[in-house]
Amino acid sequence: MVFKGTWTHCFTIKPGLTGAASMRFSNEEELLANQDDPISFNDQILYPEKVRINNAYVKNQNFFLDLKIIIYTILGKRLREEWVQSEVE
Repeated sequence: MVFKGTWTHCFTIKPGLTGAASMRFSNEEELLANQDDPISFNDQILYPEKVRINNAYVKNQNFFLDLKIIIYTILGKRLREEWVQSEVE
């Protein structure tokens, strides 16, 4: 589970239409549908990964990264950067 304080950096960014975690898990519905216990999988795996990715985004945030996320969203591509990678597939 996500420990208190690890998610606070995520809330320094304004919500928008897309984001690094959204792009990384663009197949979230499929991932959850393939789980025996989707709620547990979300709580223990997906949510902590989204927090990690959003915290990494805050540390790496810049205009070009934002532009890349927007372009990838339009093209329907998933982000595959080192800082965004996870073990969840």
